[in-house]
Amino acid sequence: MKKNLFYLFALICSVSLFTSCSDDDDPVYPIEEELAGTYKGTLDIELDGNPVGVGLPKNITIAKSGNNIISLELKDFSFMGNNLGTIKLEKCALKQNGTSYSFTGNQELNLANGIGKCNVNVAGTLNNGKAEVNLDIAVEQLGETVKVVYKGDKLTGSESSEAQITSFVFKDASIITEQPIIDDATGKITFKVLDDATDEELAALVPTIEISLKATISPATGVKQNFASDVTYTVIAEDGTVKEYIVSLAGRQVAMKFPFDEWKSVGAGKSKHDEPIEETLATSATAASLLWLYGIEGFPLYKETEDVVAGEAAAKLVTMDTSAKMNSLVPAITSGSVFTGKFVLDMKDRLNSTKFGVAYEMKPAYFRGWYKYTPGDKFIDGTGATKPEDVVEHPEITDECAIQAVLYEAEDAEGNEVTLTGNNINSSEYRVAVAVLDDGTAKAAYTYFDIPFTYVNGKTYESGKTYKLAIVCASSKDGDAFKGAGGSTLWIDELEIIGE
Repeated sequence: MKKNLFYLFALICSVSLFTSCSDDDDPVYPIEEELAGTYKGTLDIELDGNPVGVGLPKNITIAKSGNNIISLELKDFSFMGNNLGTIKLEKCALKQNGTSYSFTGNQELNLANGIGKCNVNVAGTLNNGKAEVNLDIAVEQLGETVKVVYKGDKLTGSESSEAQITSFVFKDASIITEQPIIDDATGKITFKVLDDATDEELAALVPTIEISLKATISPATGVKQNFASDVTYTVIAEDGTVKEYIVSLAGRQVAMKFPFDEWKSVGAGKSKHDEPIEETLATSATAASLLWLYGIEGFPLYKETEDVVAGEAAAKLVTMDTSAKMNSLVPAITSGSVFTGKFVLDMKDRLNSTKFGVAYEMKPAYFRGWYKYTPGDKFIDGTGATKPEDVVEHPEITDECAIQAVLYEAEDAEGNEVTLTGNNINSSEYRVAVAVLDDGTAKAAYTYFDIPFTYVNGKTYESGKTYKLAIVCASSKDGDAFKGAGGSTLWIDELEIIGE
């Protein structure tokens, strides 16, 4: 009986000893609770001792493969333009040293892009949410070794994955004709500049960039870059998601500019007045220069030197209420107007006097400029009126200005020249594209407009066709119908057409 008890006691001790040794050989670590997860950090890469990548953003994933074994995954590993695919080490032995864990592993992988078989050794540490990993990748085919050093921090899982450039602009850059357009799907950002922009000017551009909340970007916003060639921007989301954008010059455009800085004196005596020096511009001041013969003073156009956007001067257009003196030669109102084209007096058809448009060989893209506007007090309708009594007042109507550009076909089907006038500038079948200011209401301060051309009448721009371009600005939008308010004043400055 005593012998049997002795054998039972010995058996219990041997089992206990065996269990204790087994626990030491196969410890259970809190991998899922403390270590497993995604880590956000950066890679430094060397090829045979030569740095080929520094601070490259990348995430790694740690997962449990056993009680004391982890797996490590590095997706889309790439350097020097080569994507080698995913590096995944399935069994890395884990050891605990106080609060820190170290791990090692070795595995043969078959990498992408013709790299083929590689022997990968890994060693690293995990400590309080931080990971440091060293990878040695022996590339058999090349006979070279790639060394990777990774450092990162564990994510909580609640971080944002948004990695977008939401705005990219070049502020106060005179060479920019089309601000950058972001194509998020392709990661491309394109912009356009003046035809004569130099490489030095492109290299001096400074972008202002806005990105997703909690994301970072490199290069940073507000830092000069050389946009004479493509520039790559990398956006990193809070959770380590990476998105690259390539910013490139998409084309060059030509600007037709009207700064209104230079003027000339026209006429003599009481007909003497100022007009813009540009030969392609005409104004309603030409027609109004003889109104003094009927006891009417003033002009519908003035050179403005005190209130300008830039340069020496601006154009000031004023609607004249001439209804008290109206007759067959004097209209009820004379709207202040500036337009590209010529004024050729037609006594029988006043609207036919304005010959709109000048030859234009580009495809127009934008109509831009500055304006401000003050409507007059009394709106009148002189349509069809032949004497003052025929004019109708409309106190309920407030005058508005008009600013537009019209591209139209310069020849008809038989090859005859086409010139639009006040009779058909807004209705002709020859119109191809227009850029029209939508808001002609009062503006106390100069207001910028940037209007893209839209095509009308089902037409498109056809290279090889001849076109004319009409810019028409008026202090009363219905002045061609002899409707408006005396004293309505439109200031315009720095007008330009951007074409390509």
